[in-house]
Amino acid sequence: MQSDGGRPSVAGMPPLGSARLGSARLGSDPDLERRFAGARPLSFWLDDPFAPTPEPALSGTARADLAVVGGGFSGLWTALLAKQADPGRRVLLVEAETAAWAATGRNGGFCEASLTHGEANGVARFPDSYPRLRELGMENLDAIERFVADRAVDCGWERTGTLGVATQPWQLEELRGEGPTPPGFLDRAAVQAEVASPTYLGGIWDRDSCAMVNPARLAWGIRAACLEAGVQVAERTPVLGLEAGRGGVELRTPSGRVLAERVALATNAFAPFLPQVRSRIVPVYDHVLVTEPLSSEQLASVGWSHRQGVSDAGNQFHYYRLTQDNRILWGGYDAVYHFGRKVKPSYDQRPATFRLLARHFYETFPQLEDVGFTHRWGGAIDTCGRFCAFFGTAHRGRVAYAAGYTGLGVGASRFGAQVMLDLLDGARTERTELDMVRTKPVPFPPEPLAWVVVQATRWSIAQADANGGRRNAWLRLLDRLGLGYDS
Repeated sequence: MQSDGGRPSVAGMPPLGSARLGSARLGSDPDLERRFAGARPLSFWLDDPFAPTPEPALSGTARADLAVVGGGFSGLWTALLAKQADPGRRVLLVEAETAAWAATGRNGGFCEASLTHGEANGVARFPDSYPRLRELGMENLDAIERFVADRAVDCGWERTGTLGVATQPWQLEELRGEGPTPPGFLDRAAVQAEVASPTYLGGIWDRDSCAMVNPARLAWGIRAACLEAGVQVAERTPVLGLEAGRGGVELRTPSGRVLAERVALATNAFAPFLPQVRSRIVPVYDHVLVTEPLSSEQLASVGWSHRQGVSDAGNQFHYYRLTQDNRILWGGYDAVYHFGRKVKPSYDQRPATFRLLARHFYETFPQLEDVGFTHRWGGAIDTCGRFCAFFGTAHRGRVAYAAGYTGLGVGASRFGAQVMLDLLDGARTERTELDMVRTKPVPFPPEPLAWVVVQATRWSIAQADANGGRRNAWLRLLDRLGLGYDS
């Protein structure tokens, strides 16, 4: 699971079905641990000397027409689009840490067109409106690309598309389908010509609906546009409470307060202040490794001349891509849920998961057995029962929210920002009339039942991957209830 995927897995499960390690000396846990033990325990994207200087924390009382809580993609787009639509509107963005510090700066950098966490999920949940949702998603991706070009944002934007690869026969059958050959389908020889791995049996290359990006630098580019447009930004300003009254909404912070006419909540997996949101999301932790830069010889051994993002087609899956300086970012597979829906800094580092990821990396690319890792990190994703964002308002329309992106928010968060602004304006638009906006996922049960449900589902998914993709009775029940956990 990543910024761009949300499939769960079972912590500590062995790799399911890929080739064995190409070198015996990389076969033990200590050997693997040495490969990431010296890696910096922070996001590669955030470990950047060009990170902007934080804006001052809020002090005293501030007034705003619109207050935005959260300095990730969702909050930054909301603030910028609001100011562009009405330059006279007083817009204040408050962020507990610094812009892009949380999920926005910790994902894989896959900026997808999909608003629904993939076509299959969108068709299953919104069959009537999905064709239009797909169009809106492509329009949204095009708009982000124009923003990057118009402002010359140095974020490594590459619209290379994504390559979905099959590493098991059942995955290949699902990719191939029963009808005509799907667009972009690659047989074993063709997929190996794109990216060389002994584990690949075939794949599908979707060439246009995803861009690779440095997500932190993209966020900092949006932040710079916000400041230039006149948005007030207060960083290192956590919101401790929200209270709505006749005069508007008050946000309490450690050293002041915000009095706002309207509030947009863009808090991802962190406390959303609203029970109707809190009950519908759970934080699931995803972890990532980044290699040292590949030499020209090492890169040639892999190929990858088209620089696509790659993910494998299992229920438990990895996502990986090249960075601008030809490192490989490698994440996913071992998503972790912690009892009580807690979000803690201590959860960001998990050696057992890093060992598992390292083992899978060397199985996938045995020709890179001499490559080590320079960065390792984790972070929380706001997963919901339908795996794509849901929206709503509270406090008589004064507060709007977007949540539940389940990792695929790098691109979709801009669309979510537009929805929140429509809702706060009380506008009836094409967006607000979509089934995706008018409906919500079912809530998760309280603990300890939530823990039992999540663990049973994760175990069942691992079994499905081990048994040719066959879903057991528990997964079939979730499918019938519209809660199929397969993406």
